[in-house]
Amino acid sequence: MSHIELVPADTLSEDVKDAEHKSGVALVPYKSNVPALIPPSLGDIDAYIRAANAAPVLSAQEERSLAIRLRDKKDLTAAQKLILSHLRLVVSVARGYLGYGLPHADLIQEGNIGLMKAVKHFDPDKGVRLMTFAVHWIRSEIQDYIIRNWRLVKVATTKNQRKLFFNLRQMKDSDKALTQSQAKQIAQTLEVKPEEVLEMEKRMGGADLSMEGSDSEEDEGNSFAPIDYLASEELTPLEDVEKKDTESHTKAKLREALGQLDPRSRRVIEARWLAEDADGNTAPMTLQELAHELGVSPERVRQIEKKALSKLRESMLHEPSEPEKK
Repeated sequence: MSHIELVPADTLSEDVKDAEHKSGVALVPYKSNVPALIPPSLGDIDAYIRAANAAPVLSAQEERSLAIRLRDKKDLTAAQKLILSHLRLVVSVARGYLGYGLPHADLIQEGNIGLMKAVKHFDPDKGVRLMTFAVHWIRSEIQDYIIRNWRLVKVATTKNQRKLFFNLRQMKDSDKALTQSQAKQIAQTLEVKPEEVLEMEKRMGGADLSMEGSDSEEDEGNSFAPIDYLASEELTPLEDVEKKDTESHTKAKLREALGQLDPRSRRVIEARWLAEDADGNTAPMTLQELAHELGVSPERVRQIEKKALSKLRESMLHEPSEPEKK
């Protein structure tokens, strides 16, 4: 995020978040005919933080009055004042997540989105201050952002994993690996399994590894990246041609071998080994079904099948001599 700007208050809607992510700019709504409490363009994060901390603090009565105006009259000027007076809260909450290596400005931007959502859902009749209510929304938005961006491979997707991700670092006594007893103690505190604690510790301790290796000129010729030793499961062009040629040859030999069987034996083989359903899956008939169709016993069908398979095998393995080919 390059900088933070104010935008017209009529953008205080679900479209605000999309606009922020597309532009890379944190957007704070204001009403054009009301003097802005923060300059329209701040340029850098330090100027934004100073401006946010300079915004006036609302009393409980002022906050309730503005919230009622927003709820009952959809007064966007009231929404602007509620948001601007709580920007310092977003800055404070975002500062607590700097340890994850993401830009402070990006964390503030996500927190501002949470603040806007909190203002939209705030009910002044519940007897709770907006600051208390908004903290949950701000943290939730920032945490979602961290989970999405901290690593290329997602490290926390379930509720228990998220709980561990945001608490495990603070609960560890040192940077050393957890012992079984320490893992059990943390698991008991967070109400998760010890195995989940150890698994999250491994995930957080790992680092993203480039498939292509280092781009540094100093490492040129000495690096050994995963791309060098991970084999592709796909066939090479030559292997693909050979496979198709073998399959074509096998099918031709099978058709030829089936043509040498008597009609009843061929019917048994086709029904028991080559039958498919509408989805292309094998759907062999049972011995009882074929026995009923051919008017013989199931045992006789089994004998016909065994003899026919033996003939097929001999025919497919037989390589014609030169005179036979001619």
